[in-house]
Amino acid sequence: MGTAMSIVLLVGFLLWTTCTIESPISPFIYFSKSGDLQVETVRYYDLADVQGSARGWEREERILLCVPLRDAEPHLHMFFSHLRNFTYPHHLIDLAFLVSDSKDRTLEVLADNLEAIQSSEDPEQPYGEISIMEKDFGQKVNQDVESRHGFAAQASRRKLMAQARNWLLSAALRPYHSWVYWRDVDVETAPYTILEDLMRHNRDVIVPNVWRPLPDWMGGEQPYDLNSWQESETALALADTLDEDAVIVEGYAEYATWRPHLAYLRDPNGDPGMEMEIDGVGGVSILAKARVFRSGVHFPAFSFEKHAETEGFGKVSQAGHVR
Repeated sequence: MGTAMSIVLLVGFLLWTTCTIESPISPFIYFSKSGDLQVETVRYYDLADVQGSARGWEREERILLCVPLRDAEPHLHMFFSHLRNFTYPHHLIDLAFLVSDSKDRTLEVLADNLEAIQSSEDPEQPYGEISIMEKDFGQKVNQDVESRHGFAAQASRRKLMAQARNWLLSAALRPYHSWVYWRDVDVETAPYTILEDLMRHNRDVIVPNVWRPLPDWMGGEQPYDLNSWQESETALALADTLDEDAVIVEGYAEYATWRPHLAYLRDPNGDPGMEMEIDGVGGVSILAKARVFRSGVHFPAFSFEKHAETEGFGKVSQAGHVR
């Protein structure tokens, strides 16, 4: 998302290293034939303890924060200013970055910012385990707004983005993570309490409303993330007419779905905690319980019910009866 974005908390949900990591470790003790005591370190995890709850910060529930990066150098300073101000305990958040198909200094600038926050004299600043991965996927679409949002590029672009998300998640998810938070690097403004705000709803998958700030003479704001939506009969009928490998994307005249979008339901004076059931999921800011992914739900890198990536994630979640 190359344009600046803001997040507000009209939420949609799906029905259906420098810090020490305190992971549960149990020694496996046994006796050899000679009678000598032998100790072999074995990590034991009770996955019943990592289900995710509405007040995870009180239960010391760990979050895996996943950030896909591509030519993200201009946004990293802003992104790390958000990280410094997150109110969820930093030592309970593990950071995972996947740098792919980048031509700028994303990797170097990322490393510099990580070194700064992890070496902070403020003991509340450093995060937990940090992973940086590199993997190119052959993404050819430029990162400017016009290229990224051109209709012709959408299907292939979204499938490659799904691959990046799946590679990142599969490499970084640990047995002790209770939650996974996906965050785009170019979000301009968002509550520093975003993790707690979303977690309080205790949903398996939840996203906030996302809008783009504009000058007052242009209306002040623009609904941005159209990938969070409720299904419509029109869209279902459209899907039946498309080729097997087709991917429906929102906001284009070629695919008139007439779906209700979360972004268009924002009320500046409304209840920020109001919920809306959704079928498609936008990828700007997703909080999900880790058990959703452990159960096999993923980001389709192919056409699944004529959707891919985060919107396909919503469809797969429904097929998997995710609440």
